[in-house]
Amino acid sequence: MNQHVNCFLCKHSLPEWKTAIETNSQLLNFKKGESIFKEGDAVTGFYFIHSGKVKVHKQWGSDKELIIKFASEGDVLGHRAIGSNEQYPVSATAIEPVNVCFINTIFFQTSLKVNNELTYQMMLFYAHELQEAELSMRNMVHMDVKSRIAEALLKIKSLFGVNNEGFINGALSRQDIASYAGTTYETLFKTLNELVKEEVLLLDGKNILIKDELKLKEGIRTRE
Repeated sequence: MNQHVNCFLCKHSLPEWKTAIETNSQLLNFKKGESIFKEGDAVTGFYFIHSGKVKVHKQWGSDKELIIKFASEGDVLGHRAIGSNEQYPVSATAIEPVNVCFINTIFFQTSLKVNNELTYQMMLFYAHELQEAELSMRNMVHMDVKSRIAEALLKIKSLFGVNNEGFINGALSRQDIASYAGTTYETLFKTLNELVKEEVLLLDGKNILIKDELKLKEGIRTRE
């Protein structure tokens, strides 16, 4: 099996460990909209994304979800279950065709013990995730909803990029954008229309083009 150059596991493991990875890993493919694992599922192992994008989300109230992050090539899924957790604390769903390398929990633990660089890079990965989670919680508390939506659009553009016409790649649903910004579909719909009137955004069906990124950034406010 050819290991992907940006696979987190392969990239940070010793060269002589690659044979063990080939023996103990599976390459899995998921279609757009397909669940990789669900919140509350028993932990079976860890997923290293080779290609595609995934939304990591959590139940928010009885009938809503909060998108915690979007994961892409080179990221790790399932790591939030490391430790004593026997269930995944979040869900992961493909938002486009996704290819991953899957390894079971025991082999991942062995890999960490054998590969010092892998352990170190996982520590840095966790530290970055913790910083992002703390910033996200701060934004939820200190930003008004219009600022959170602006921040979400800028992050989505940074992750997904734009096409030749300037529209953000990957037609995310309005519900996904709302869930990422921590708001409702109705509030998002209203705010997007306001930003169109202010000539900050251009909408074409599901597609979004940020016409004035500077103005969008300047509109982000925090409440102290």
